[in-house]
Amino acid sequence: MDSLIIKPPKKSPVLLRMAVLMFATVCSVYICSVCLKQISTQARSLFQNMQGIESPIPNKFIMLEEIPHLHYPKPTTFSRAECAHNPVQFFAVLSIQRSGSGWFETLLNSHNNVSSNGEIFSMKDRRKNISTIVQTLDKVYNLDWLSSASKNQCTAAVGFKWMLNQGLMEHHKEIVEYFKHKGVSAIFLFRRNLLRRMVSMLANSYDRNAKLLNGTHKSHVHTPEEADTLSKYKPSINSTLLISDLKQMEVIAAKALNYFNSTRNMILYYEDLVGNRTKLNDVQEFLGLPVMRLTSRQVKIHRGGLSDHVKNWDDVNKTLTGTVYESFLHADYQS
Repeated sequence: MDSLIIKPPKKSPVLLRMAVLMFATVCSVYICSVCLKQISTQARSLFQNMQGIESPIPNKFIMLEEIPHLHYPKPTTFSRAECAHNPVQFFAVLSIQRSGSGWFETLLNSHNNVSSNGEIFSMKDRRKNISTIVQTLDKVYNLDWLSSASKNQCTAAVGFKWMLNQGLMEHHKEIVEYFKHKGVSAIFLFRRNLLRRMVSMLANSYDRNAKLLNGTHKSHVHTPEEADTLSKYKPSINSTLLISDLKQMEVIAAKALNYFNSTRNMILYYEDLVGNRTKLNDVQEFLGLPVMRLTSRQVKIHRGGLSDHVKNWDDVNKTLTGTVYESFLHADYQS
C-alpha cells in the first residue's frame, strides 16, 4: 500500500525578499552611524592633538636675516624710501568668527611695524575664484593694500585676518601652494571653549538687528558700559542640536589645521592669549619683529560664568553634563 506523502508548503519568495531587504537596510543604517561617529571622533582627536602642538618659533637670538622667506616689496602706490632695504614678513591670521581675531588684530596693529589689514575677503567679489584671491593677496603683500592699519614705509610684517568660511577652505590647495611659494606664515587662532564662541555668535547675530547701542550694531566695544549693555541679552541655545553643532565646529577647525599643516605656521588659542600675555612675545618672534608691549582698547563683552549669559542654561547644562564637552560648562578665565 503506497504511503501518502505530504510536502510542506513552499515559503513565499516575496516574504524572503522582504526579510533580506529589511536586514540589509538595518545593516546599512548601523554601518553609516558607526562611520559618522568615527569621523567626528577622529576630527575631535585631531583638533585636541593640535591644541598641544607648539609650532616651531624662531629662536630669539636668531638674526632677522636668518629667518626664512624675507621679502623686499616694491609698492606702486608709494615709495618705501629709506626703508626699501628693510625686509618684510608676510602673514595671515586664519580663524573663525567670534574667536577673538578682532581683538588679536588690534594687538598686532599696536606694534609700530605691523600692518594687519582686517577681513579683506569678507567681500565676496574678492574671493569669487582663485584668480581674484591671488590678485588680492599680491596687492596686500606688495604693500599696495592701503587701510587705516597700513604703516607704509615702516612695515616689517604685513598681513590680514582670513575667516575659514571666506573661500579659504574651498581653495585650500591653491592657497597652500601660494603660501609656500610666497613664504606666507599662517597664524591659527581658535577658541578652546566652543560653547563660549557659540554664545558670542548668537548674541552678535541678535544685535545686528536689535542694535542695542543707541541704534548702532557693534561687534566689538571699547568701554565696560557698552559691554554691559550688549551682555544683557541672553541667547537661547538649541540643546537638541548643541552637541552636533559643537562637533561640526571641531571638524572645520581640524580640517583647516590639516590642510595648512605643511605651511610655516603657529597655533594660538584665545584663552591662552588672555591668560598669558607672553604668548604675544612668541607671535612677535615668529614674525621676526622687535618685541614690544602690545595693547588693545577692546573690552570683553561676556565676562564671568557662562550661566549668566545663557537663557536656557539648565537645558544646556543637562545636555553637556557627562559628555566630552562638559568642561565647556565650567571653564572660565579673567577678562
